Amino acid sequence: MSMLTPPGMGGQYRITGNKYPRMRKPRQRGRLAFLAVACVAALGLLGWGTLQLIDVFTGGSQASAAGGGADCAKPKSSPAPAAAARSLPRPGQITVNVYNATPRGGLAKQTADELKKRGFRIGQVGNAAKEFDKKVKGTALLLGPPSAMNTSLPVLATQLAGTDRRADGRSGTDVDLIIGDGFTSLTKQPDAARALTALSAPQHAAATPKKGC
Repeated sequence: MSMLTPPGMGGQYRITGNKYPRMRKPRQRGRLAFLAVACVAALGLLGWGTLQLIDVFTGGSQASAAGGGADCAKPKSSPAPAAAARSLPRPGQITVNVYNATPRGGLAKQTADELKKRGFRIGQVGNAAKEFDKKVKGTALLLGPPSAMNTSLPVLATQLAGTDRRADGRSGTDVDLIIGDGFTSLTKQPDAARALTALSAPQHAAATPKKGC
């Protein structure tokens, strides 16, 4: 055995030059990887526990707010027992005065006769008053008391398109149909009947958001 051979090597290595074999222990990579995984797991558990403590002390308000925002994004329709139909008078409950504000003769009587066939009650028929004579440029002008603006006048308006509706200071319930320069004829009866049906159709409840939104 050479004098340069380190003790305990049993002659396995022989020193022939000026370099010596290194006596380093094998690397323990497996242990290091295990320690790294254990540290990550410990940090995860610590973070989860912190979140749970925050939720306990705050009563889960943040989670509730987040969930509520998602539910409030889409308003839901409030259930209604039944849709309410509009309370409108029938044609037989409406008295119409028909006046002609055009230079064409006979329009008031022709129109009144046709409205009578469609179920309306007819009042006065004749030429328009001076304040309206030859001054109605559209199809017709519908006049009535303020209470008729959402009742009788909309029903009468289903019989001819392009009308203007106004309220005046009369005390009765009669309404006026003043024929204008743009008038040609009443709306065809089937179309007028469909318009009247649509006007009286039930009004469905609008969608309402949930409480707390």
